[in-house]
Amino acid sequence: MDKSSKTLPPAYLYKYVDLSLQTLKNLKGQVLYFGSPIDFNDLYDCALTPKINPPSDEEVEIIRRAQLQLADSKTSFPKGFETLSTSELREALMNGADSALKEIIQTFNKTNGATCFSENKDDLLMWAHYGGSNKGLCLEFSTAKEPLTKIIKVKYTNTLPNVDLVRLLINSIDTMQLLFCTKSIFWEYEYEWRAFHAEAGTEYGYPPEALTGVYFGPDIDRQSLEIVCLILRGQNEHVKFWEGTRSTTEYKVQFKEFTYKSHLEAKKEKSV
Repeated sequence: MDKSSKTLPPAYLYKYVDLSLQTLKNLKGQVLYFGSPIDFNDLYDCALTPKINPPSDEEVEIIRRAQLQLADSKTSFPKGFETLSTSELREALMNGADSALKEIIQTFNKTNGATCFSENKDDLLMWAHYGGSNKGLCLEFSTAKEPLTKIIKVKYTNTLPNVDLVRLLINSIDTMQLLFCTKSIFWEYEYEWRAFHAEAGTEYGYPPEALTGVYFGPDIDRQSLEIVCLILRGQNEHVKFWEGTRSTTEYKVQFKEFTYKSHLEAKKEKSV
């Protein structure tokens, strides 16, 4: 795998969410949830079986030197690997590569969490699949704020990826993040980016200024919209609100910015 997926993100990314009690709690608590990749809806997402590229002579020796420095190298590597020739060690590594990769993937899935974003806020499929069937929200986050400063772009391919053995064994976390940001071309419409956390099931707090906008689905009910506005008005004075409607000229959700005023605020203005 190459490093091309580590490109700079746009200034803002979007997270589609349904309008559940947990969503309201997350908004009030100003947290993003990093869920286990095991729960993702794509059959191959974070469950790939990539082809492992045989290491060169130089890479075999890099792996050998790295493993000699590890305290548990004798249990994780072929017995007597210190004295094997380069070709013998390469063969032994490749023989055990599949099981090693499977173990690394299982461990990563069990321990690490991920949260997902999109480059687009107006995609019909995204609203249908992740935005509560058009009754939910799309949250706009600044990529200049944590935890989006280390976000990784998802790469879409027609074929399963290849993995370099030296990177897998020496930089397994980095390799797994790139591997887990590779999906089938069928999901390309998502324009997805991902952020990772070392512990699955973690609620990561973000600063108020990280959330810059809220886009309301075209079918959201007025009471739910007001609840979200009231929550955010009480803790983030800079967040912008956008009302979504069906476009009458194309297949697209269109948005118009609005200023929210509570019932009491509107009542006071009328009495002045």
